[in-house]
Amino acid sequence: MSDAGSRCVRAARTAVPRAARRLLLNELRAAASLGRWILRGKHGVRPGDLAAAYTGPQTAMMYGLLFVSLIETVGLAFLIPWPTVHRVVLVLDLYGVLLVLALHAACVTRPHVVRPDGSLRIRYGALFDLSVPPDAVASVRVDRRYPEGRLVSLSDDGVLDLIVGSQTSVTLELNRPLPFTRPLGARGEARTIRFHADDPRALVGALRQPA
Repeated sequence: MSDAGSRCVRAARTAVPRAARRLLLNELRAAASLGRWILRGKHGVRPGDLAAAYTGPQTAMMYGLLFVSLIETVGLAFLIPWPTVHRVVLVLDLYGVLLVLALHAACVTRPHVVRPDGSLRIRYGALFDLSVPPDAVASVRVDRRYPEGRLVSLSDDGVLDLIVGSQTSVTLELNRPLPFTRPLGARGEARTIRFHADDPRALVGALRQPA
């Protein structure tokens, strides 16, 4: 990159807050997942890996949001009499519909991944991605819980909850703290990770018995 290009990048980083940059990056990654979803591809899954889906608890909610957004778009098309305002609202509504689709597509095409060496990649769409090496795993078990809180919640004692549809189904105990990055860029450390998998027994079995 040239000096001028480097200066432009530094200026952009200074002018745009880190959280805004992360949000834009997450949305771009989610949008790219739409094409992968149509082609039924999986991101970061290699031959021999176990891809563990986690979208079951949220699928109905996502399609419900899509339905409500489409009804709102059609309703406002008849209610707003001003052409300019109508166009702006239409663009925003269509963007909202595409964003919901993209977020769901990112979750479908970016599953959790258990590799043959016993390493684990825990994900939530384009918003969260944590690699757990095999030597960091102390124990893993099926453990269905219904915690309250945001998508990524970290307790004072280092328990990280990655919540999907108000539930988690796998508890992973670590033998050392692992750093992770929140969706908007904040950092944290986890000693225990609780997350959801649609088939938790298959994921736990693959972690306990690596190839």
